[in-house]
Amino acid sequence: MVHLYVNQIGENDKIDDIYRVYEKQLRPNKNGNLYLQFNLSDRTGVLNARYWNATSDQAEQFSNGDYVRVEGTSQRYQGAIQLIVRKISKADVSEVDASDFIRNCHLDIPLRRARLRDLLKTITEPNLHNLADCFLLDDDFMEKFCSAPAGVKLHHAYHGGLLEHTTQMMELAVQISLIYTQLNRDLLLMGAFLHDVGKVSELAFDNDMRYTDAGQLLGHSLIGVEILQEKIKETEKLSGEQFSGQIAMLLKHLLISHHGEYENQSAKLPMTLEAQTLHFIDSIDSKIAEYQRYITEDPNQGSSWTNYIPAIERKLYKEPINKNI
Repeated sequence: MVHLYVNQIGENDKIDDIYRVYEKQLRPNKNGNLYLQFNLSDRTGVLNARYWNATSDQAEQFSNGDYVRVEGTSQRYQGAIQLIVRKISKADVSEVDASDFIRNCHLDIPLRRARLRDLLKTITEPNLHNLADCFLLDDDFMEKFCSAPAGVKLHHAYHGGLLEHTTQMMELAVQISLIYTQLNRDLLLMGAFLHDVGKVSELAFDNDMRYTDAGQLLGHSLIGVEILQEKIKETEKLSGEQFSGQIAMLLKHLLISHHGEYENQSAKLPMTLEAQTLHFIDSIDSKIAEYQRYITEDPNQGSSWTNYIPAIERKLYKEPINKNI
């Protein structure tokens, strides 16, 4: 049977298909009756689902990351498509075509990893150069870094997404440093590499993509500072030289301020040119990826516009520019 992809589901469609489940929650409604809230996904996107009048026994029949067969009907709710499920059961893996669920099929990870290495090798400041080498020599870390997603929902939420997001930010850092020569290029480039490094431990990405306990309690910025501190110690052992205290401080500031604003969970506001620039390029790359996902995964295939997107409080225009204009 041909798989019906998430981005093909419209309003009032009858669904009987297999998807991957995550973020499963058993909740009471206002009358005290239980229902299951969860997300269903494949390689084209994510669909929110509800299963009314559920029991705890039914909730325990499948886990986050499992493949499930669902039967139900789609509906529009607050501008988005969701699925009202009437039947759900754990699917046998033999029924699953893995290619329907691989979201990073466009990404050449070895090529991206080589580009990451080349960019880090352009750093000439001795402290930062040695630090970059220390990361590159750690094969276990690099394998994990290059496999990790950059998020679970909004942007680069697929295996290799962290590598893609990081290298694109590093490319932006190189180019913007050519224009604004007052920026410390090496510091900004290393900051782009390190800004989300804590996500290797903040996120679990074996079966489903989810936050670890450390991710929930600490967040990737603090975890990143801890990783950086350990690597600085290793750098000092490998080089036999003390790492610059000022550079270490500036790097840590880049990590804890890259979200830009307190309301965006930034521990500090950016207080250096490099920190403010890092926040801007992080926002550019993440927002472009997020908006592109909204366009690509929009189920409204017959329209020049996406459905209304509550998260950004607008629709997006999907038509490419006519080259004949």
